[in-house]
Parts: sequence; C-alpha cells; structure tokens
Amino acid sequence: MDVKLPIYMDYHATTPVDPEVMEAMLPYFREHFGNPSSRTHVFGWTAESAVEKAREQISHLIGCKPMEVVFTSGATESNNVALKGVAWAYRDRGNHIITTAIEHHAVLDACGRLEKEGFDVTYLPVDRSGLVDPFHVEEAITDRTILVSVIAAHNEIGTVQPLAEVGRICKARGVLFHSDAAQALGKISLKVDDLQADLVSFSAHKVYGPKGVGSLYCRMTRPAVKLVPLFDGGGQERGRRSGTQNVSGIAGFGKACEVASRVMAEEGNRLTELREYLKSEIFRRIAGVYLNGHPERRLPGNLNLSFARVEGEALLLSMKDVAVSSGSACTSTTMEPSYVLLALGVRDELARASIRFGLGRWSTKEEVDYTVQKLTERVERLRAMSSGWPATKGRNVSVQDTPS
Repeated sequence: MDVKLPIYMDYHATTPVDPEVMEAMLPYFREHFGNPSSRTHVFGWTAESAVEKAREQISHLIGCKPMEVVFTSGATESNNVALKGVAWAYRDRGNHIITTAIEHHAVLDACGRLEKEGFDVTYLPVDRSGLVDPFHVEEAITDRTILVSVIAAHNEIGTVQPLAEVGRICKARGVLFHSDAAQALGKISLKVDDLQADLVSFSAHKVYGPKGVGSLYCRMTRPAVKLVPLFDGGGQERGRRSGTQNVSGIAGFGKACEVASRVMAEEGNRLTELREYLKSEIFRRIAGVYLNGHPERRLPGNLNLSFARVEGEALLLSMKDVAVSSGSACTSTTMEPSYVLLALGVRDELARASIRFGLGRWSTKEEVDYTVQKLTERVERLRAMSSGWPATKGRNVSVQDTPS
C-alpha cells in the first residue's frame, strides 16, 4: 500500500493551512506590514482594508453584518469574551447562566470562574448520543437567567446540537444565546439568524486557517448585545477587543472562510462518505467496537470509537504512524477518561479506550485503508495480552447500546 507516512487523522485538533490561505497571508508580513490603527498613511490604510475584507468574508459565511464580527486570538478568547463579557454587562438583570456538561473547557472553566464571582451556573445533562434536550433548556430558564451557552458541534464526539430549537426558546424568553462553534465553522451550515444566536465563537485554525486568530459574532441589532471587554487598551474592534489586530492572521482567516463557502458542500459529502467507509471497515474487521456520539447528527469527518478490552493509552502509543487522539487536544496530556464520554454514560473502561478519528480536506481512501489495517493488527495484539477478551468478544454497537 503506497501511502505517505505519517498519516494525519486529527483534523479536529488543528488543520494545515490551505495553500490559498497562505498566499493571502504572505503580503502582510513584509510588503503590507502597517498597523490598521495608523490612519494617516497608506501602510495603515492597506492593513485596515485587509482587516475589513476578512470581516466581510467571515460575515458572508455566517450570514451577519461585517461590523458584528469581532476579531480575537481564537475561540478560547471568544468564549471568555462572550461568557464573562455578558455576565458582567448584565449582572444587574440576573446572575444565572445555563450550559451543558460536555462543553469545551474554554466554556466550562470560564463558567467556573464566574461561579467564584457569585454567578449561578446550571450544567445540563445530555443523552447517550450527546444531544441536549431543548425542553431541558427551557425548563432551566428562570427570571434571573441572562445567558445560555451550547456547543454547536462537539470536538470529541462530533454530535451536532439542535441550536435552532434552543435559539428559538432563548429568544422567546428574552435570554441571550451563545454557541461555541469552533469545530462547526466551514463544516456545516451556520447562519446566525437561522440559529437565532446572539454570540458565536470561531477559530481560524480549525478551518484551514492560521493559529492564533479567531472571532466572535456579536449581534448588533434587535437589540445590540452589550459586552464588558476583557482587555482595556486602545479600543480596537469598536471597543470590544483592544489590541493591535493580527493582520496577516486575520487575512488568512478571511480567506479560509471564503474557501470554505466555496467547497463546504462538496467537501462535507466526501468526508461523510469517507467516514462511513472508515467506520464500516473497522466494524467489519474488529469486534467489540462501540460508537460514541450521534450516529447521524455528527460532523462529516468525525468518528469516535471505543474498543472493548483495549488499554487506550497503549493503543494510541502503538499507532505511531497514524496521528489520532483520545479526544480534545486541550486535555490530551492526561489519560484520565474523557469527561465527555462519562457524561454520555459510557463506562469508565470504554471511556479510557476511545479513539477520535478526524478526517479532513486532504484525507484519502488509501490512508483510511492503511489505518484500518494497522488498527486491526494493534487491537488484536493488545487483546491477545488481555485474558478477559474472549469472554466479552461480540457484536459492534452504537453508544446507545453501550453497557453502563
């Protein structure tokens, strides 16, 4: 099998910069290096023009006004701006925030910090496929609720949440609605008006753009969302995020969104087919495999599986020529079982034996075939070392059937 090694199957952790994106960025390192805030000469005007062009490119992809795009250093900052900025700005109205138990740590830890400041946070459960029930959201809203935050598409299990239903509930109850959409941008349709979202967080490096740049959609009408900024300084981004803009990164982010708007539909279909092929081949060749996340409502390139009677760390270490992960890149330094899988009701042993496959723009069928072959060999070898495997060997199932 002629495949270039190592193989990258961790596109949810980060993505390589698209060649079109790189080309769009290069002029702003040396030729057009001006500060966008320098409005008295052509160097500053050129840089400002690049920032505003990117704002338009991003707004076109998500269906908002360019002025509603706030540039940040990434989705972590965007999540913090959204949660803390709203909490501080609306404290006189209420102190209650609603989120889910499976959010990214950028949301969970921000909520934890707000709890220390006296805010109340409700962490809603999810079902066995990772979906939050919109009815539970409505039920949790009180007259003190100021914000609901629900992840758009999950970075570990790929489950796509019912954001439109949650958005309608929030609007009807007069509560602001935020979503962490770092993994969803450029992979599934995200029109903010369809979702009735007030704030949405994005990151460039998840959509074939550069690291270190992201954005926050912040609604400016019906009515405008108030934010207390995290940073004090020069008042850039209409006072919502001070600091000299990362012009080259922003130009790359804009181009990445332009490319995504052009290829998203076709790319999504291809990756869904490739993911289903990967899944079917693994299920055909390996017994005792469990699917984590929703079987249908999931990101095109995401596949999260647990392997019975396999030590997760050993399996990952044995797959040296294929880059996969056990879950979020932000928590990959610990081999503790995924809090996300535990929240789904997956038992500890299987949560420790999960692998997230992330397919992307340059993934191929040949790479999938090689991965399945190596995975089969590694799992069989590790199970041969486990005396308990023959007693549990059996069919493959989705997470809903996983023994708890």
